Amino acid sequence: MNTASHSIVIVCEGPGDHRTVPAIADRVLSESVEWMLPEMLGAYRQWRGLKHNQPFLAWKQVHTLASEAGIRLNGFFNGEPGAPDAFAARRALALLKVAGEDPIDAVILVRDSDNDKERLNGLKQARDEVGNPNPPIIIGVAHTKRECWVLAGFTPMDKAEQARLGALKQELGFDPCLHADELTAQQDGAKRDAKRVLSQLTGNSVDRESTCWKECSFHQLEARGQKTGLAAFIQELRTKLVPLWTGRTG
Repeated sequence: MNTASHSIVIVCEGPGDHRTVPAIADRVLSESVEWMLPEMLGAYRQWRGLKHNQPFLAWKQVHTLASEAGIRLNGFFNGEPGAPDAFAARRALALLKVAGEDPIDAVILVRDSDNDKERLNGLKQARDEVGNPNPPIIIGVAHTKRECWVLAGFTPMDKAEQARLGALKQELGFDPCLHADELTAQQDGAKRDAKRVLSQLTGNSVDRESTCWKECSFHQLEARGQKTGLAAFIQELRTKLVPLWTGRTG
């Protein structure tokens, strides 16, 4: 049993990811580590960016910060060309090594697929290049967007929400909470835009959105999240993050 506090860097796209990813990780920790009570999580982990006082490191900042730090990285990944996001992840990891504040006990790399599932392979190429990474590197790719992960946890709380979900089912021809992977539109406001669907269901409320990952069961999140990458991300957390405290893998 390791009761030390650990510093965990999150590399993600923006504030929405920062609301969702640490909350899911905290639930995994409190579920998997029997002595880690939810109200005490702040004593055991710190979510951060490149610096301790930053909430996360944004992907859009990585290239500029790496250039400013004199980082120039090119070439193949174990003899293979880089898949999408492989070079961005390579730069992010190098940037943390050169300019990140110690200690760094784990790194979480989270991306939207935006319908390009090769992004997952790109992040894995960067991680595999490190070999047996220490600190551990946890990967999550939301297909197609982060909002699809949130939809997995949505259950109507009243008749108004039931009506909104029913209307969306009729409009889309499928249940967006059960089949969020089919929300593939990239244009904001389009019929199959995951952001539009989630906003319509939650009334564009951040607080209502948060209940989707805080109050639903892991069974529901994983069952509905098989095709959106959520189930795989939860498993990554269990096998690569939890052992920082338990010492056990798998």
